[in-house]
Amino acid sequence: MALGYDGKLYILAFDHRGSFQKKMFGIEGDPTPEETETISDAKKLIFEGMEIAVERGLDPSSAGVLVDEQFGSDIPELAPKHGLSLTMPAEKSGQNEFDFQYGDEFPAHIEKYDLLATKVLVRYNPDGDKAMNARQTERLKRLADWLHEHDRKFLFELLVPAEDAQLESVGGDTDRYDAELRPELMRRAIEHFQNEGVEVDIWKIEGVETREDAEMLAEQARKGEGRENVKCVLLGRGASDEKVDHWLRVAAPVDGFVGFAIGRSIWWDALKSFVNGGDRRASAEQIADNYLRFIKVYDEAEKGAAV
Repeated sequence: MALGYDGKLYILAFDHRGSFQKKMFGIEGDPTPEETETISDAKKLIFEGMEIAVERGLDPSSAGVLVDEQFGSDIPELAPKHGLSLTMPAEKSGQNEFDFQYGDEFPAHIEKYDLLATKVLVRYNPDGDKAMNARQTERLKRLADWLHEHDRKFLFELLVPAEDAQLESVGGDTDRYDAELRPELMRRAIEHFQNEGVEVDIWKIEGVETREDAEMLAEQARKGEGRENVKCVLLGRGASDEKVDHWLRVAAPVDGFVGFAIGRSIWWDALKSFVNGGDRRASAEQIADNYLRFIKVYDEAEKGAAV
């Protein structure tokens, strides 16, 4: 199977697990059956926002959901019925080092579903802990090889947290780190995985401040034989609408970017309102509004650049 992806891709991401149960509900450790039901119902509400978006005329061929098996209840079965693509995570939640959620049983869990792609979230800084980086790379190659041997696609969410020395070099300013250092570190990380044979179909990456940096990352993602069709999508990082809008407008006109996979920036406030006693339908409507608005921002930026 050739690497890459064809078409647009607007994913609503709500595969959050450890951070979701802790920050949204204050649940520590393994949730009880009752707490699991509460968490699953919250995710169902997020999905109801997608159902409303479809009702409003969303083109499902470019739309999808990223949801987990643990709390996703029947969403993996419902999504295809609405024509929505389904992506699911393979990583253990809440860890700095990538490992498999289901250990050596990961193939059986992937094969249960008709997925657009299998997703991993990986924290990798090229100048970080060498031993941990090597362990992560080995596990990720195992997953990538299995996926492509079984004609399945791989979506790789890359986060590049700052090392202490890197942050110190920009005076402890995280905005300067994001603008001045992170883009090249991201490029180096992508290059590392390519050199180690970790082949990716879709890179889910943090937004950058300039068109030049977006072009650099898209070029690296497609660099090398057989990678011509590899694509990039943006993540939201829970940032404000203004910040996410900027990242979308920077990347949308760049060849090689095809959309986004955004989560908390779309549903956090609406869901929090519901959890605090708000109206369920109103919260779902707000999620639909936010999701469709980001699509509009991306499409307008892409079309504007073309004109």
